[in-house]
Amino acid sequence: MNTPSHMLIGAAIFARPLEPKTLIAALAGGLVPDLPMFAMILWATRVAKVPENEVFGRLFFSDEWQAVFAVDHGFLVWGALLAGAVWLRSLTLRAFAGSGLLHAAADFLTHRDDARRQFWPVSDWIFRSPVSYWDARYYGDVFGLFEVGLVVALTALLCWRLRRWRERALVLAVAAPILVPVLLTGGLHGLHGMG
Repeated sequence: MNTPSHMLIGAAIFARPLEPKTLIAALAGGLVPDLPMFAMILWATRVAKVPENEVFGRLFFSDEWQAVFAVDHGFLVWGALLAGAVWLRSLTLRAFAGSGLLHAAADFLTHRDDARRQFWPVSDWIFRSPVSYWDARYYGDVFGLFEVGLVVALTALLCWRLRRWRERALVLAVAAPILVPVLLTGGLHGLHGMG
């Protein structure tokens, strides 16, 4: 699933209108699992000047990169953080950790060839979903339509629920990378490969 979608799902579930910090925390929790991947891709392509086909064909699937993805998408890592947030009775930390855990769960269900070891450090087992959020061979084209619809619905829900214009603007800014390319091109080309 694309990163902005993860962020909006987390915000829809965990943001509380009377607690503005929970919106930021939920959006951040949906983003953080993909930050290491973005940093590694940017470093490889912009600094190390590795060709993109090598980054996505070899490096992305290397043991070193996959070890990072096992941590940042780990159910046990995010679950422990969420348990700590509940124990501390912190709404903000709960929004962050809950959104991160939802991100990992959504990726568990929508990644096939690029699946992660989400039960690390207990197990290196990888679930290869029958659905890929991007690969048409595994319903990626159908899922892309679903994802756009989901983003529209979540954006509308959040803008309705959140009353402050800054919060609504933030939600629209998060949704924009999904919706603007679809509106401009009339297709789903901009969705694939965003995380």
